[in-house]
Amino acid sequence: MSLDRELGIAAELARRAGTLILRYFGTDVAVDTKAGNEPVTRADREASELIVTALRAGFPDDIIISEEAPDDPRRLDPAHRVWFIDPLDGTRDFIRGRHGFSVMIGLVIGGRPQLGVVYQPQGDRMYTAAPGRGALLVDERGERALHCSEIADLAQIRLVASRSHRTPEIDRVKAALGIEDEMNIGSVGLKLGLIALGERDLYVNPSSRSSAWDTCAPEALLAHAGGRITDLAGAPLRYDTSELKNLRGLLASNGRIHDEVVRRLAPLFFPPA
Repeated sequence: MSLDRELGIAAELARRAGTLILRYFGTDVAVDTKAGNEPVTRADREASELIVTALRAGFPDDIIISEEAPDDPRRLDPAHRVWFIDPLDGTRDFIRGRHGFSVMIGLVIGGRPQLGVVYQPQGDRMYTAAPGRGALLVDERGERALHCSEIADLAQIRLVASRSHRTPEIDRVKAALGIEDEMNIGSVGLKLGLIALGERDLYVNPSSRSSAWDTCAPEALLAHAGGRITDLAGAPLRYDTSELKNLRGLLASNGRIHDEVVRRLAPLFFPPA
């Protein structure tokens, strides 16, 4: 399966959306509150409109789902290809003048993420992944193929966690696994990008608030780099159900430590009755 055209268009749109977003970065852009008490800005909405409009023009038979647009029930038809877009992942970091935000565009085919683009406008860092191309990062150092770390010893795990949504449950996770090394950043895509890059090994999100557009592009990236993402129970994430939220949290890793982490964390999140 070649998705070269899709990847090229998605990367171009992510870069264009990133340029748009940066025009608002560090300004007094108005902040509204949407469902779930989540912040949203003009930058989120305009980036979404740019991407959605272009994808609809380029792929009129596909279903386009954006965080900043209504759901489309046609995405449940397995015959359809479905794009999931988070036009500004890490909005809280963006509002606070931090660099931990990204543009994310992913494509689901046959129920699984096959293509992913995660673009960090600050620093001009472009993560891409697609069949036959693997996972790549293009930044000031040029183009690099991405491969997850080989760390298998839980005591050596380098954790990446949320900056804005960090809860005391992360301290419980660290205690259960014996983790001392923790890094914090906003965007889910940037967290999984660091795991794909081999600079981090594990991401745990106990919250039920993340959605399909938060994980689609990063999952494609991580899978092509040799890693895994599941819910906290170790079950694959679903993109073909009516529920868009990941109600049982997220666990992303370099792959080698995944099953043991799931086993160790089970008593924390799924205690026996």
